[in-house]
Amino acid sequence: MPEPKKLFIKTYGCQMNVYDSERMAEALGGQGYEETDRADDADLILLNTCHIREKAAEKIYSELGRMKKLKLAKPNLKIGVTGCVAQAEGVEIMRRQPMVDLVVGPQSYHRLPELEAKVQAGEKALDTDFPDEDKFEILKSRPKTPHGPTAFLTVQEGCDKFCAFCVVPYTRGAEVSRPVARILDEARNLVERGVREITLLGQNVNAYHGAGSDGDCSLAQLIWGLDKVDGLERIRYTTSHPNDMSDDLIAAHGDCTKLMPYLHLPVQSGSNRILKRMNRNHTAESYLSVIERIRAARPDILISGDFITGFPEETDADFQATLDLIQEVHYGTAYSFKYSTRPGTPAAERAQVPPEVASDRLQALQALLTKQQQATQNAMIGREVGVLFERPGRDPGQMVGKSDHLHAVHVTHSNARIGAISRVRILSSGTNSLAGEWVG
Repeated sequence: MPEPKKLFIKTYGCQMNVYDSERMAEALGGQGYEETDRADDADLILLNTCHIREKAAEKIYSELGRMKKLKLAKPNLKIGVTGCVAQAEGVEIMRRQPMVDLVVGPQSYHRLPELEAKVQAGEKALDTDFPDEDKFEILKSRPKTPHGPTAFLTVQEGCDKFCAFCVVPYTRGAEVSRPVARILDEARNLVERGVREITLLGQNVNAYHGAGSDGDCSLAQLIWGLDKVDGLERIRYTTSHPNDMSDDLIAAHGDCTKLMPYLHLPVQSGSNRILKRMNRNHTAESYLSVIERIRAARPDILISGDFITGFPEETDADFQATLDLIQEVHYGTAYSFKYSTRPGTPAAERAQVPPEVASDRLQALQALLTKQQQATQNAMIGREVGVLFERPGRDPGQMVGKSDHLHAVHVTHSNARIGAISRVRILSSGTNSLAGEWVG
């Protein structure tokens, strides 16, 4: 029996890339590959890239440059670039870095085995098409990697929103939703392998409209279908758009006990003028109205968000409007970034805010968000929460899990076992986590 070949995947960016990396490993498992966490040991290296941050392509070229020594020391090593930078750059990657053997876009991962065979035959392999076939239907037949008690499950890909700062519609394509039956099959398969919590993924997940037995199905209807899966205890979803928070989805937050009290709902700015320039197609007022309705359905829900400071043409007044919105919402956690140009997007051609101004605004915004996060965590002290334990902690006998509200919680107790959901009383709050005692 031939010795297994070693596969090293470095994953950048979003949770969907994490999911995609798992699928790529599964697709190549049938070709005799097993994963390694050391690039030095690999026979095939894949960089699964993200195009969201500034100069993303240049950072990948720099990473490839650092790998030249590996390639020189190990001539049979094959190197590939996948993900959104691969989709955007295509053949340019091979032109600038001739040592690259393989370039594959996000819609073609199911073709990896045949592309890898082409590479092993001494040819270059490039696939950045948007194929007609359902890659998920093909990938589901591959050998499955083992999971812990939590898993991601992609239900929707692509986006039709065309926000002025975003490359997703160009690198991931138009919105496509997977059929309900296939998602439920994959969910049952995950549960059979020990998964107790599933996070539904999509670039615009609450726009989900997959085919069901009685026509197109909404995200809320899909959640209710998952609610019936025996052994599945927790359901989450990300990332959402405010315009797609439908009545039935908001109601599900109040009625479905498996749907966790956490919602990541990006707003990006609190200024209506900037929101219009971003092509977000919602206002600060409509966003706040959605938040009000969600909290009416589920009063204890934790709201998370995304913010961009220094968007082209943003004034001090626009930035103050963002701070005002943050004060009104009171976020439990949030992600914030200084605007960076994405080549090919409308905003890249506009008058840019000076970098030092954008940095100062980001610092002020993050200080406010950190204050709100700490207040939210401090309010948990003394409360009992459900915690799904996922892994051992750093200290002897310590376990780490996630609360209903997605807080990391540290507990030291002999009954705290991976995969168990236990009641925990919160005792203290750290920078980004909580500590508690096992209750039962």
